[in-house]
Amino acid sequence: MFERYTEKARRVISFARNEAAEVGVLSIETEHVLLGLICENTEMAKRIENGGDSAEAIRSRIQKQRPVGKKIPSSVGLPLSQESRRVLAYAAEETGRLPQAHWN
Repeated sequence: MFERYTEKARRVISFARNEAAEVGVLSIETEHVLLGLICENTEMAKRIENGGDSAEAIRSRIQKQRPVGKKIPSSVGLPLSQESRRVLAYAAEETGRLPQAHWN
């Protein structure tokens, strides 16, 4: 399903799956994709922290908004939520508009 994505994008989705499994959510939501991006991209994490938030503060806020369930084994294939699919489709559109030099 993720063959069309770059290796970095696949890692983001993998990190997002781990985040969702850790809190017992049955699908990968957009907030998990955000956490996956932060885990994968240290530059993004630095920019967020320079804006006043740490990755842990963001994770904590997300967990407060959504009840934490029983941890799911990370080997379970969690599906992307409809909203997460839409976000990834928008991201793919945007990367198609940008020169490839930005992604080296």
